[in-house]
This record gives sequence, C-alpha cells and structure tokens, in this order.
Amino acid sequence: MENGFRSFCSILAFALGLLIISCLQQSNATLLYDNLGGSKLGGCDFFKGSWVEDDAYPLYNSSACPFIEKEFDCQGNGRPDKLYLQYRWKPVACEFPRFNGEDFLTRFKGKKILFVGDSLSFNQWQSLTCMLHASAPRSNFTYSRKGGLSTFSVVDGEVSVKLSRNPFLVDLVTEKKGKVLKLDSIENGRNWKGYDMLIFNTWHWWTHKGSQKPWDYIQEGKTIQKDMDRLVAFRKGLTTWSKWVDTNINPNVTEVFFQGISPTHYNGSEWNETKSTCNGQTQPINGSSYPRGPPPAVAVVRDVLRNMKVAVTLLDVTALSQLRKDGHPSIYGSDGKVGNDCSHWCLAGVPDTWNELLYATLISQGKAIN
Repeated sequence: MENGFRSFCSILAFALGLLIISCLQQSNATLLYDNLGGSKLGGCDFFKGSWVEDDAYPLYNSSACPFIEKEFDCQGNGRPDKLYLQYRWKPVACEFPRFNGEDFLTRFKGKKILFVGDSLSFNQWQSLTCMLHASAPRSNFTYSRKGGLSTFSVVDGEVSVKLSRNPFLVDLVTEKKGKVLKLDSIENGRNWKGYDMLIFNTWHWWTHKGSQKPWDYIQEGKTIQKDMDRLVAFRKGLTTWSKWVDTNINPNVTEVFFQGISPTHYNGSEWNETKSTCNGQTQPINGSSYPRGPPPAVAVVRDVLRNMKVAVTLLDVTALSQLRKDGHPSIYGSDGKVGNDCSHWCLAGVPDTWNELLYATLISQGKAIN
C-alpha cells in the first residue's frame, strides 16, 4: 500500500512539473509575441487596424520644419492633393496614446537615441525631428551632418536623436577587387554603443540588382561569390547583427527596436489595380488587409528576432504601411517628374505614424527611460 502511494505521488509530481513547464512556455510565447510587434495597451494590438480621416492631422506642416529634406517634402515639391495628409491609424479595439513631443522630450531628458539603417531609417528619423520641433518650437534645437552621421539635438532638453546611415548593418567595404558585402562582419557596431535607445532597419538595398547593385562580391568566411539568393543573404546578414546585439547590448541599459519592413508600391497588381503604381494615388486601401500579403522578408525578420537572447521590439509597420499606396513621393520627390519614388514616404505622412507607434509602444510596455 505504501509503495502504491509513493508511485501515485511520483506520478502526480511529474504531471504537475509538466503543467508548470507548459505554463511557462505559454507565458514566454506571449511575451515573445508582444516583442514581435504585438504591443498592447489593455490587450489591444496597436498594429492591427485601418486608416481613418482625421482633421487633426497632419501633426506638423512640412514648410514649418526647418530640417525637412527635399526628397520627402512632397507639398514643397508641388504635390497638389492634401487628403493623404489627413489620415490617422486606428487600431481595431482601442486608441493608442497621441504623440506628445513635450512628454517625449521629458522622458528622454539627458538620453541619446540612435537610428541605424538605410534611407527608410532616414525617413523615420527625419519625421521624428519634425514632430519634436512642432511640439516644442521654442526649444533650442541644433541640427548637423558629418559623413554618415546626422544629429538632431534639443540643447535645453539634453536630448540627442542621431541617424547612422548603414544600409546593410553588416559591413560593405572597398577592397582591391571591388566592393565586398561581408555577411559575417559588423565592425561598424563599435559606433552603436553607449546609447539609451537603438532603432535598427535594413532591407531596402538588399533587393537592388543590375547597375544598382551596391556590391561587387558577397563574402561569408572565406567564401566569395558575385551574388546569391537575396533572402538567404539577408537572413545571414541579419543573423550577424542579432549576434552583435546579443553580445554587446545590455537590455537593462539600452532599449532596442527593429523598424519593420517598409513596403513599396510599384506594382498595382498587388492591390488589384493592374498597370498602376503609387503615382496618382490619393487615398489608402480600404480595410485592414493588403491583397498581396506581406513581403517574404517579414518572415525572416520575425524568425531572427524570435531566436535572439536580447529582447528586440519589432515596430511591425509593414501591414499598415502597405495600405498607404497614396503616401509615397512618386513624381514629387527629389528627382521630380523624371522619377517615380514609390519606396520612400512623404513628410508629413506615414513615418509620423511609425513614430507615434514607437512612442505608444514605449508607454504601453512601461519601459520609459528614467
């Protein structure tokens, strides 16, 4: 009888152990989902929703932003329509906190923020500088650019928001044989240390081919080749970056974000308008889903972030940006009517929403920097 009771207790303990492990795994999965773009406030996912008209937008006038770049200043470049400026992102089940620039500056007083990435990082960084300027126009701002580093500082608030142009995150170096993209090297990372918040981005330049391909060779270890499958190369490069973050970043000191894949709108068949591009589009796509679905790079980003030791929060802006076929410069960018830019975004415009979501995510996660 005693042996039977012991056996029963052993089985019960084993079952309870399995239950506890299962609960922990489910809890970890929930936390992981939150990091990978599921930023929530009271159970609401900020990144699932639709665009609605709102007369309170835009958040600033591009003509009043002294830092605006010509390539993003669609109104200054003669774009005649204005409805694209008056859309607000509305999550399905809630309202996320409205951007408050003065509060942002207070939260980050004495702190340093760095955007690292390609021209889409530049787009988002430029947006944030204009938003902060509009929120506190009487503050003492400085703006400078030296090489690949741009710096926006609020002198009296002791806040700096910098941009480091690095389109691949991994190293692109010039050697005797030509330009070499090194998938397993990230020497540039030494310049990313010592910041309170990092916002990374890469993908745009991984897709360029022909005369626009920015490298002559791709190298991994001792293997050198002219080219390779771009998604495979992207995964390898992003994995190198993830290892750098895991090795060099203390999450108790530095908050890390990854800006999600920014979509393009060159192919109208993706939204059921054959032979169309972003040129001439004046309204978003209705509803909350894009007919074509997400680009394949999205799955790569999620997979790499999911396997990291350091928690990196994904600003999951892909789906909401896919709906904004009307938000690009098209012929109102820096190249004028000889070009058609359906990659970058007008300012004011969609990147302002990315920054609103960045701000809301910081508040919702309770990770405001003190």
